[in-house]
Amino acid sequence: MRILVLNPAYGTDFCRSARWAAKSRGRVQRHPDGMLIAVAVLERAGHELLFLDAAALNLDRQSVRAGIERFRPEMAVMHTTTPSIYNDLEYAALARECGAARTVLIGPHVSALARETLALPGADGNIIAHGEYDFTLRDIASGASLENIAGISFMRGAEYVRTGERRPLDVNELPFPAWHHIKPEWYRDAGKRFPFLTLISGRGCHGSCIFCRDTPILGGHALRMRSPALVVDEMESDMRLFPQLREIMFETDSFTASPAHVRGVCEEILRRGLKITWSCNTRVDLDLELLPLMRKAGCRMLMVGFEFGTQEALDAVRKGITLAQSRTFAARAAKLGFTLHGCFMVGAPGETRESARKTIEFAKSLPLDTVQFSGICVYPGTMLYDWAKREGFLVPHDWREWVSPELEQITLLSYPQLSKAEIDALIDRGLREFYFRPSQILRMIFNLESAGDLLRKIYGLKSFVSYLSGRGRKHG
Repeated sequence: MRILVLNPAYGTDFCRSARWAAKSRGRVQRHPDGMLIAVAVLERAGHELLFLDAAALNLDRQSVRAGIERFRPEMAVMHTTTPSIYNDLEYAALARECGAARTVLIGPHVSALARETLALPGADGNIIAHGEYDFTLRDIASGASLENIAGISFMRGAEYVRTGERRPLDVNELPFPAWHHIKPEWYRDAGKRFPFLTLISGRGCHGSCIFCRDTPILGGHALRMRSPALVVDEMESDMRLFPQLREIMFETDSFTASPAHVRGVCEEILRRGLKITWSCNTRVDLDLELLPLMRKAGCRMLMVGFEFGTQEALDAVRKGITLAQSRTFAARAAKLGFTLHGCFMVGAPGETRESARKTIEFAKSLPLDTVQFSGICVYPGTMLYDWAKREGFLVPHDWREWVSPELEQITLLSYPQLSKAEIDALIDRGLREFYFRPSQILRMIFNLESAGDLLRKIYGLKSFVSYLSGRGRKHG
């Protein structure tokens, strides 16, 4: 069967694969690793695939239509997000116009709101694959009766049908992403060495953060990590496919949640003598004894979820960490020579101007190389969304309002003690105060290691200025 998998464009530079679907402040474009794992599953089953990353390439509707018409798909798979859902439904309709007998919607938004999505104008005729869709898409492509396929929703006339849930899959059965459909140079992030690829080493998370979208909707709470040998096999495969790679980013949220997994991956890298720089996401409550081993195995940068600078805010979002752990972690990692990127938010339940300013000061007090500040994101399917909607703190009334008219990230909450406008102002204040300090500017200059590093910093600076200038025009 000929199958189209489409990552649709939505305006210019809209990033779908990130945890916040929007035009990011850093103008990041993230790799579609999850979609390409599913593409690899379908190719392994013998199907002919066309993958179009229209979002990364900013392809307009005419170009996408031309590609679909040339390929003549029998089935089409559309990635969806909350702010772009109407746009994505239009692309599904386009695929049906071009001959696709079955169109399937994937992603956290449609997984969380399957019934509501299928009730939208133009949504009838689509199939929704919930959660982990890798093997679900394979079953749909087999031509099996929809009623016999677990993990989907669809309309049978006026009746909404939801089949039984699928069991969490064995992550060791998944193939490597079908990277041959893309070029690493399409994807930029000022914090990563260019070009780079992402790698998913496991799924699920034992955490209970109320803002987390992917754990309750896609991966589940059961931690399932791939065998270290398979993870390093994928790293070697990536390097053979793209010899120009300068870094691999472990995009797994829970990479450091299992000490045995981290230790196994690092020891396997060292045993094979693999020479590649890599980075990863981490929580501050990882086993600190792992840090020297990670550094020895080639880990360069840690993307760290510090989140807030008050214990009250951390407890409100159920992060499960303490400020003392954050300080200890940052000091230890900096001493070992890691590049540290801190992730911070404004807008936790109960947040005030004073507590938000404490988060800014906390970020400035840590030995961090780069940071990001954002309003806490509120996605359907999360505990935070249900709470905010129930309490009347949710600002948007339409899915398109999950981003600004310019498709930028925007604050989604407004409290009696802290308005949306104040949260936005505090985010900008945090970014300015952190980056415009003379000590931070000098730190970034002295840490330059190559011409490539300089180019990355220039790209990051241009992206930052683009964001701030846009904010200035909007509020000027």
